[in-house]
Amino acid sequence: MDKTVPPGRVKGTLTPPCSKSYAQRALAAALLSEEPTVLRNLEFCDDTRSALHCIRTLGARVEQVDATSLSIRGGLNPHGRTLEVGESGLATRLFTPIASLCRTPIRIVGRGTLLVRPMTMMLEPLRQLGVTVHDNDGFLPVEVCGPMHGGEVEVDGSVSSQFITGLLLALPRAAGDTTLHVRNAVSTPYLDMTLDTAARFGVEISQRDYEEFYIPGNQHFAATYFSIEGDWSAAAMLLVAGATAGEITVRNVSMLSKQADTAICTALVRAGAAVINDEESVTVAHRPLHSFEFDATNCPDLFPALAALAAAAEGVSTIRGTSRLEYKECNRAEAICEEYGRLGIEVDLSEEDVMRIRGGAIHAARTQSHGDHRMAMSLAVAALRADGEVTIEGAESVAKSYPTFFEDLARVRES
Repeated sequence: MDKTVPPGRVKGTLTPPCSKSYAQRALAAALLSEEPTVLRNLEFCDDTRSALHCIRTLGARVEQVDATSLSIRGGLNPHGRTLEVGESGLATRLFTPIASLCRTPIRIVGRGTLLVRPMTMMLEPLRQLGVTVHDNDGFLPVEVCGPMHGGEVEVDGSVSSQFITGLLLALPRAAGDTTLHVRNAVSTPYLDMTLDTAARFGVEISQRDYEEFYIPGNQHFAATYFSIEGDWSAAAMLLVAGATAGEITVRNVSMLSKQADTAICTALVRAGAAVINDEESVTVAHRPLHSFEFDATNCPDLFPALAALAAAAEGVSTIRGTSRLEYKECNRAEAICEEYGRLGIEVDLSEEDVMRIRGGAIHAARTQSHGDHRMAMSLAVAALRADGEVTIEGAESVAKSYPTFFEDLARVRES
Protein backbone atom coordinates (compact mmCIF):
# COMPACT_ATOMS: atom_id res chain seq x y z
CA MET A 1 0.00 0.00 0.00
CA ASP A 2 1.27 3.46 -0.93
CA LYS A 3 0.67 6.41 1.36
CA THR A 4 1.15 10.00 0.24
CA VAL A 5 1.97 12.48 3.01
CA PRO A 6 1.66 16.21 2.26
CA PRO A 7 3.77 18.79 4.10
CA GLY A 8 2.20 20.68 6.98
CA ARG A 9 2.24 21.69 10.63
CA VAL A 10 0.99 19.58 13.53
CA LYS A 11 -0.52 20.49 16.88
CA GLY A 12 -2.49 18.32 19.28
CA THR A 13 -2.57 15.48 21.78
CA LEU A 14 -2.21 11.77 20.97
CA THR A 15 -2.10 8.50 22.89
CA PRO A 16 0.25 5.91 21.35
CA PRO A 17 -0.47 2.17 21.41
CA CYS A 18 0.58 0.17 24.44
CA SER A 19 4.19 -0.93 24.63
CA LYS A 20 4.40 -4.07 22.51
CA SER A 21 7.62 -4.99 24.31
CA TYR A 22 5.84 -4.99 27.68
CA ALA A 23 2.73 -6.59 26.17
CA GLN A 24 4.64 -9.55 24.75
CA ARG A 25 6.55 -10.09 27.99
CA ALA A 26 3.34 -9.93 30.03
CA LEU A 27 1.59 -12.40 27.71
CA ALA A 28 4.52 -14.82 28.04
CA ALA A 29 4.52 -14.54 31.83
CA ALA A 30 0.74 -15.05 31.90
CA LEU A 31 1.23 -18.30 29.95
CA LEU A 32 3.72 -19.48 32.59
CA SER A 33 1.29 -18.76 35.44
CA GLU A 34 -1.36 -21.32 36.31
CA GLU A 35 -3.35 -18.63 38.10
CA PRO A 36 -5.54 -16.04 36.36
CA THR A 37 -3.88 -12.92 34.95
CA VAL A 38 -5.70 -9.80 33.81
CA LEU A 39 -3.92 -7.61 31.26
CA ARG A 40 -5.36 -4.14 30.59
CA ASN A 41 -4.65 -1.38 28.08
CA LEU A 42 -3.73 -3.88 25.37
CA GLU A 43 -3.83 -2.87 21.73
CA PHE A 44 -3.49 -5.51 19.10
CA CYS A 45 -0.75 -4.65 16.63
CA ASP A 46 0.69 -7.48 14.53
CA ASP A 47 3.49 -8.32 17.00
CA THR A 48 1.11 -8.48 19.97
CA ARG A 49 -1.24 -10.70 17.96
CA SER A 50 1.71 -13.01 17.23
CA ALA A 51 2.46 -13.31 20.95
CA LEU A 52 -1.21 -13.92 21.70
CA HIS A 53 -1.32 -16.69 19.09
CA CYS A 54 1.81 -18.23 20.66
CA ILE A 55 0.40 -18.42 24.18
CA ARG A 56 -2.83 -19.95 22.92
CA THR A 57 -0.89 -22.56 20.95
CA LEU A 58 1.20 -23.40 24.02
CA GLY A 59 -1.85 -23.91 26.25
CA ALA A 60 -3.14 -20.60 27.62
CA ARG A 61 -6.89 -20.03 27.84
CA VAL A 62 -7.68 -16.46 26.85
CA GLU A 63 -10.92 -14.55 27.30
CA GLN A 64 -11.61 -11.03 26.06
CA VAL A 65 -12.89 -8.92 28.97
CA ASP A 66 -13.41 -5.74 26.93
CA ALA A 67 -11.85 -4.03 23.91
CA THR A 68 -8.46 -3.60 25.60
CA SER A 69 -8.44 -6.24 28.37
CA LEU A 70 -7.77 -9.97 28.50
CA SER A 71 -8.20 -12.58 31.21
CA ILE A 72 -5.62 -15.35 30.84
CA ARG A 73 -5.22 -18.67 32.62
CA GLY A 74 -1.87 -20.13 31.74
CA GLY A 75 -0.39 -23.61 31.81
CA LEU A 76 2.00 -25.20 29.34
CA ASN A 77 -0.03 -27.76 27.40
CA PRO A 78 0.69 -27.36 23.67
CA HIS A 79 -2.28 -27.75 21.32
CA GLY A 80 -0.05 -28.52 18.35
CA ARG A 81 3.52 -29.04 17.27
CA THR A 82 3.93 -25.86 15.22
CA LEU A 83 4.41 -22.43 16.77
CA GLU A 84 3.80 -19.60 14.30
CA VAL A 85 5.56 -16.40 15.36
CA GLY A 86 4.64 -14.27 12.35
CA GLU A 87 7.28 -11.64 11.61
CA SER A 88 8.12 -10.86 15.24
CA GLY A 89 11.76 -11.25 16.27
CA LEU A 90 10.87 -10.83 19.94
CA ALA A 91 8.14 -13.49 19.78
CA THR A 92 10.65 -15.90 18.20
CA ARG A 93 13.39 -15.42 20.76
CA LEU A 94 10.93 -15.13 23.64
CA PHE A 95 8.78 -18.19 22.97
CA THR A 96 11.49 -20.58 21.74
CA PRO A 97 12.93 -20.99 25.28
CA ILE A 98 9.39 -21.27 26.69
CA ALA A 99 8.49 -23.95 24.12
CA SER A 100 11.70 -25.70 25.19
CA LEU A 101 10.13 -26.37 28.60
CA CYS A 102 7.73 -28.81 26.89
CA ARG A 103 8.44 -32.50 26.45
CA THR A 104 6.94 -32.60 22.95
CA PRO A 105 8.79 -31.42 19.82
CA ILE A 106 7.66 -27.96 18.73
CA ARG A 107 8.62 -26.37 15.41
CA ILE A 108 8.98 -22.59 15.41
CA VAL A 109 8.11 -21.06 12.04
CA GLY A 110 8.00 -17.45 10.86
CA ARG A 111 7.51 -15.43 7.70
CA GLY A 112 8.71 -12.39 5.80
CA THR A 113 11.95 -10.71 6.81
CA LEU A 114 12.15 -12.87 9.94
CA LEU A 115 13.31 -15.77 7.75
CA VAL A 116 16.61 -13.98 7.04
CA ARG A 117 17.25 -12.86 10.61
CA PRO A 118 19.83 -15.13 12.32
CA MET A 119 18.84 -17.31 15.26
CA THR A 120 22.25 -18.87 15.91
CA MET A 121 22.61 -17.21 19.32
CA MET A 122 19.83 -19.47 20.67
CA LEU A 123 21.00 -22.86 19.52
CA GLU A 124 24.02 -23.83 21.62
CA PRO A 125 22.75 -22.38 24.94
CA LEU A 126 19.50 -24.33 24.55
CA ARG A 127 21.43 -27.52 23.86
CA GLN A 128 23.57 -26.91 26.97
CA LEU A 129 20.33 -26.67 28.95
CA GLY A 130 19.22 -30.11 27.79
CA VAL A 131 17.06 -29.14 24.82
CA THR A 132 17.15 -31.15 21.60
CA VAL A 133 17.43 -28.59 18.77
CA HIS A 134 17.12 -29.08 15.02
CA ASP A 135 17.87 -25.92 13.07
CA ASN A 136 17.98 -24.62 9.50
CA ASP A 137 21.62 -23.47 9.34
CA GLY A 138 20.93 -20.86 12.00
CA PHE A 139 17.63 -19.59 10.58
CA LEU A 140 13.98 -20.45 11.04
CA PRO A 141 12.35 -22.92 11.13
CA VAL A 142 13.81 -24.37 14.33
CA GLU A 143 12.50 -27.41 16.20
CA VAL A 144 12.98 -27.75 19.97
CA CYS A 145 12.14 -30.56 22.36
CA GLY A 146 12.59 -30.28 26.13
CA PRO A 147 12.28 -30.29 28.96
CA MET A 148 14.83 -27.55 29.48
CA HIS A 149 16.63 -27.87 32.82
CA GLY A 150 18.76 -25.51 34.86
CA GLY A 151 22.53 -25.33 34.86
CA GLU A 152 25.33 -22.95 33.99
CA VAL A 153 25.31 -21.45 30.51
CA GLU A 154 26.88 -18.60 28.57
CA VAL A 155 25.00 -16.44 26.06
CA ASP A 156 26.23 -13.88 23.54
CA GLY A 157 24.32 -10.65 24.16
CA SER A 158 26.09 -8.50 21.56
CA VAL A 159 23.44 -8.76 18.81
CA SER A 160 20.18 -8.74 20.76
CA SER A 161 18.86 -9.09 24.29
CA GLN A 162 15.65 -10.79 23.14
CA PHE A 163 16.83 -14.37 23.63
CA ILE A 164 18.13 -13.47 27.08
CA THR A 165 14.61 -12.18 27.84
CA GLY A 166 13.20 -15.55 26.76
CA LEU A 167 15.59 -17.43 29.04
CA LEU A 168 14.93 -15.12 31.99
CA LEU A 169 11.19 -15.79 31.77
CA ALA A 170 11.39 -19.51 30.96
CA LEU A 171 14.11 -20.71 33.34
CA PRO A 172 12.23 -19.95 36.60
CA ARG A 173 9.90 -22.81 35.54
CA ALA A 174 12.78 -25.20 34.82
CA ALA A 175 13.86 -27.99 37.14
CA GLY A 176 17.00 -26.75 38.84
CA ASP A 177 18.68 -23.40 39.33
CA THR A 178 20.51 -21.58 36.54
CA THR A 179 23.48 -19.25 36.39
CA LEU A 180 23.36 -17.34 33.14
CA HIS A 181 26.56 -15.65 31.98
CA VAL A 182 26.05 -12.91 29.36
CA ARG A 183 28.83 -11.60 27.12
CA ASN A 184 28.59 -8.02 25.87
CA ALA A 185 24.98 -7.33 26.84
CA VAL A 186 23.34 -4.64 24.74
CA SER A 187 19.92 -3.03 25.09
CA THR A 188 20.10 -3.44 28.86
CA PRO A 189 16.93 -1.33 29.38
CA TYR A 190 15.03 -4.15 27.67
CA LEU A 191 16.44 -6.57 30.24
CA ASP A 192 15.22 -4.21 32.95
CA MET A 193 11.74 -4.49 31.44
CA THR A 194 12.01 -8.29 31.58
CA LEU A 195 13.13 -8.28 35.20
CA ASP A 196 10.31 -5.86 36.04
CA THR A 197 7.74 -8.11 34.35
CA ALA A 198 9.03 -11.18 36.19
CA ALA A 199 8.90 -9.34 39.52
CA ARG A 200 5.27 -8.34 38.91
CA PHE A 201 4.49 -12.06 38.68
CA GLY A 202 6.36 -12.77 41.92
CA VAL A 203 9.41 -14.33 40.24
CA GLU A 204 12.86 -13.80 41.77
CA ILE A 205 15.90 -13.21 39.56
CA SER A 206 19.15 -11.65 40.74
CA GLN A 207 21.81 -10.15 38.49
CA ARG A 208 25.24 -8.54 38.57
CA ASP A 209 26.02 -5.78 36.04
CA TYR A 210 24.01 -7.57 33.31
CA GLU A 211 26.88 -10.06 33.10
CA GLU A 212 25.57 -12.76 35.42
CA PHE A 213 22.00 -13.72 36.27
CA TYR A 214 21.00 -16.21 38.96
CA ILE A 215 17.61 -17.81 38.33
CA PRO A 216 16.18 -20.22 40.92
CA GLY A 217 14.20 -23.02 39.33
CA ASN A 218 10.75 -24.46 40.12
CA GLN A 219 9.30 -21.00 40.74
CA HIS A 220 5.63 -20.08 40.71
CA PHE A 221 4.23 -17.25 38.57
CA ALA A 222 1.57 -15.55 40.72
CA ALA A 223 -1.81 -14.17 39.70
CA THR A 224 -1.33 -10.61 38.45
CA TYR A 225 -3.29 -7.54 37.35
CA PHE A 226 -1.10 -5.77 34.79
CA SER A 227 -1.89 -2.50 33.00
CA ILE A 228 0.39 -2.06 29.98
CA GLU A 229 1.94 1.39 29.66
CA GLY A 230 2.20 3.39 26.44
CA ASP A 231 4.85 2.57 23.86
CA TRP A 232 7.84 4.91 23.91
CA SER A 233 9.01 3.72 20.47
CA ALA A 234 5.75 5.00 18.98
CA ALA A 235 5.81 8.08 21.21
CA ALA A 236 9.28 8.95 19.90
CA MET A 237 7.97 9.35 16.36
CA LEU A 238 5.15 11.62 17.52
CA LEU A 239 7.45 13.73 19.69
CA VAL A 240 9.89 14.21 16.81
CA ALA A 241 6.95 15.35 14.68
CA GLY A 242 6.28 17.98 17.33
CA ALA A 243 9.93 19.03 17.45
CA THR A 244 10.23 19.42 13.70
CA ALA A 245 6.76 20.59 12.63
CA GLY A 246 4.76 22.08 15.48
CA GLU A 247 3.79 20.87 18.94
CA ILE A 248 2.64 17.43 20.14
CA THR A 249 1.59 16.13 23.56
CA VAL A 250 1.80 12.36 24.04
CA ARG A 251 -0.28 10.83 26.84
CA ASN A 252 0.09 7.60 28.86
CA VAL A 253 3.88 7.79 28.87
CA SER A 254 6.21 8.51 31.77
CA MET A 255 9.88 9.36 31.95
CA LEU A 256 10.05 6.91 34.87
CA SER A 257 9.40 4.03 32.45
CA LYS A 258 12.02 1.32 32.07
CA GLN A 259 11.58 1.40 28.28
CA ALA A 260 14.82 2.19 26.48
CA ASP A 261 13.25 4.70 24.14
CA THR A 262 12.59 7.30 26.84
CA ALA A 263 16.07 8.36 25.71
CA ILE A 264 14.47 10.21 22.79
CA CYS A 265 13.86 13.09 25.22
CA THR A 266 17.61 13.41 25.76
CA ALA A 267 18.17 13.68 22.01
CA LEU A 268 15.35 16.22 21.65
CA VAL A 269 16.83 18.45 24.36
CA ARG A 270 20.31 18.19 22.82
CA ALA A 271 18.84 19.23 19.46
CA GLY A 272 17.21 22.31 21.02
CA ALA A 273 13.54 21.30 21.08
CA ALA A 274 11.30 22.39 23.95
CA VAL A 275 10.44 19.39 26.13
CA ILE A 276 7.89 19.51 28.95
CA ASN A 277 7.64 16.42 31.12
CA ASP A 278 4.48 15.84 33.17
CA GLU A 279 3.55 12.87 35.33
CA GLU A 280 1.75 10.92 32.57
CA SER A 281 2.49 12.91 29.43
CA VAL A 282 5.30 14.59 27.51
CA THR A 283 4.95 17.67 25.30
CA VAL A 284 7.49 18.65 22.65
CA ALA A 285 7.39 21.91 20.67
CA HIS A 286 9.43 23.17 17.76
CA ARG A 287 12.33 25.51 18.35
CA PRO A 288 15.30 26.20 16.04
CA LEU A 289 17.10 22.85 15.92
CA HIS A 290 20.85 22.32 15.82
CA SER A 291 23.05 19.27 15.30
CA PHE A 292 23.47 16.83 18.17
CA GLU A 293 25.43 13.74 19.22
CA PHE A 294 23.71 10.65 20.55
CA ASP A 295 24.64 7.04 21.31
CA ALA A 296 21.75 4.73 20.38
CA THR A 297 23.57 1.45 21.07
CA ASN A 298 21.15 0.57 23.88
CA CYS A 299 18.07 1.94 22.09
CA PRO A 300 18.52 1.03 18.41
CA ASP A 301 14.80 1.29 17.66
CA LEU A 302 15.21 5.05 17.96
CA PHE A 303 17.37 5.34 14.84
CA PRO A 304 14.50 6.09 12.39
CA ALA A 305 13.06 8.76 14.71
CA LEU A 306 16.55 10.21 15.28
CA ALA A 307 17.07 10.35 11.51
CA ALA A 308 13.94 12.50 11.10
CA LEU A 309 15.16 14.76 13.92
CA ALA A 310 18.69 15.08 12.53
CA ALA A 311 17.36 15.85 9.05
CA ALA A 312 15.60 18.91 10.53
CA ALA A 313 18.61 20.12 12.54
CA GLU A 314 21.16 22.61 11.25
CA GLY A 315 24.58 21.05 10.85
CA VAL A 316 25.83 17.46 10.98
CA SER A 317 24.45 15.20 13.73
CA THR A 318 26.34 12.10 14.88
CA ILE A 319 24.46 8.99 15.98
CA ARG A 320 26.39 5.97 17.24
CA GLY A 321 25.32 2.33 17.34
CA THR A 322 24.63 1.44 13.69
CA SER A 323 26.05 -2.06 14.28
CA ARG A 324 22.75 -2.81 16.04
CA LEU A 325 20.71 -2.18 12.89
CA GLU A 326 21.75 -4.93 10.49
CA TYR A 327 19.29 -7.55 11.68
CA LYS A 328 16.12 -5.52 12.11
CA GLU A 329 13.16 -5.75 9.71
CA CYS A 330 15.67 -4.48 7.16
CA ASN A 331 19.22 -3.18 7.41
CA ARG A 332 18.00 0.10 8.88
CA ALA A 333 21.27 1.99 8.49
CA GLU A 334 21.35 1.33 4.74
CA ALA A 335 17.60 1.99 4.44
CA ILE A 336 17.93 5.37 6.20
CA CYS A 337 20.85 6.28 3.95
CA GLU A 338 18.96 5.31 0.79
CA GLU A 339 15.55 6.76 1.59
CA TYR A 340 16.71 10.00 3.18
CA GLY A 341 18.98 10.39 0.17
CA ARG A 342 15.85 10.37 -2.00
CA LEU A 343 14.54 13.21 0.17
CA GLY A 344 17.72 15.24 -0.40
CA ILE A 345 19.37 14.53 2.96
CA GLU A 346 23.03 13.48 3.13
CA VAL A 347 23.65 10.41 5.31
CA ASP A 348 27.25 9.22 5.85
CA LEU A 349 27.98 5.65 7.01
CA SER A 350 31.69 5.63 6.20
CA GLU A 351 32.79 5.31 9.84
CA GLU A 352 32.18 2.01 11.58
CA ASP A 353 29.21 2.03 13.96
CA VAL A 354 28.46 5.71 13.21
CA MET A 355 25.79 7.52 11.21
CA ARG A 356 26.22 11.19 10.36
CA ILE A 357 23.28 13.17 8.99
CA ARG A 358 23.51 16.66 7.55
CA GLY A 359 20.26 18.51 8.13
CA GLY A 360 18.58 20.37 5.31
CA ALA A 361 15.49 20.86 3.20
CA ILE A 362 13.27 17.85 2.49
CA HIS A 363 12.26 17.41 -1.14
CA ALA A 364 9.17 15.72 -2.53
CA ALA A 365 9.98 12.14 -3.51
CA ARG A 366 8.76 8.59 -3.83
CA THR A 367 10.25 6.46 -1.05
CA GLN A 368 10.12 2.88 0.23
CA SER A 369 9.53 1.54 3.72
CA HIS A 370 11.62 -1.58 3.03
CA GLY A 371 8.84 -3.47 4.81
CA ASP A 372 9.91 -1.78 8.05
CA HIS A 373 7.26 -0.14 10.23
CA ARG A 374 9.67 2.31 11.80
CA MET A 375 11.05 3.40 8.42
CA ALA A 376 7.51 4.11 7.19
CA MET A 377 6.79 6.28 10.24
CA SER A 378 10.15 8.05 10.01
CA LEU A 379 9.59 9.01 6.38
CA ALA A 380 6.08 10.26 7.20
CA VAL A 381 7.45 12.51 9.94
CA ALA A 382 10.18 13.82 7.64
CA ALA A 383 7.52 14.52 4.98
CA LEU A 384 5.91 17.15 7.23
CA ARG A 385 8.82 19.48 6.33
CA ALA A 386 8.94 18.67 2.60
CA ASP A 387 8.52 21.10 -0.29
CA GLY A 388 5.86 18.80 -1.74
CA GLU A 389 4.21 15.43 -1.24
CA VAL A 390 6.20 12.37 -0.14
CA THR A 391 4.88 8.96 -1.17
CA ILE A 392 5.80 5.95 0.96
CA GLU A 393 5.61 2.51 -0.65
CA GLY A 394 4.80 -0.33 1.76
CA ALA A 395 3.14 1.98 4.28
CA GLU A 396 1.00 -0.92 5.54
CA SER A 397 4.08 -2.08 7.49
CA VAL A 398 3.05 0.28 10.34
CA ALA A 399 0.53 -2.43 11.36
CA LYS A 400 3.42 -4.28 13.01
CA SER A 401 3.50 -1.83 15.92
CA TYR A 402 1.19 1.18 15.33
CA PRO A 403 -1.76 0.33 13.04
CA THR A 404 -3.41 3.77 13.39
CA PHE A 405 -0.25 5.83 12.90
CA PHE A 406 -1.30 7.60 9.70
CA GLU A 407 -4.79 8.29 11.04
CA ASP A 408 -3.31 9.76 14.24
CA LEU A 409 -0.89 11.92 12.27
CA ALA A 410 -3.77 13.24 10.17
CA ARG A 411 -5.76 14.08 13.33
CA VAL A 412 -3.16 16.55 14.59
CA ARG A 413 -2.57 18.35 11.31
CA GLU A 414 -3.31 22.04 11.44
CA SER A 415 -5.82 23.07 8.78
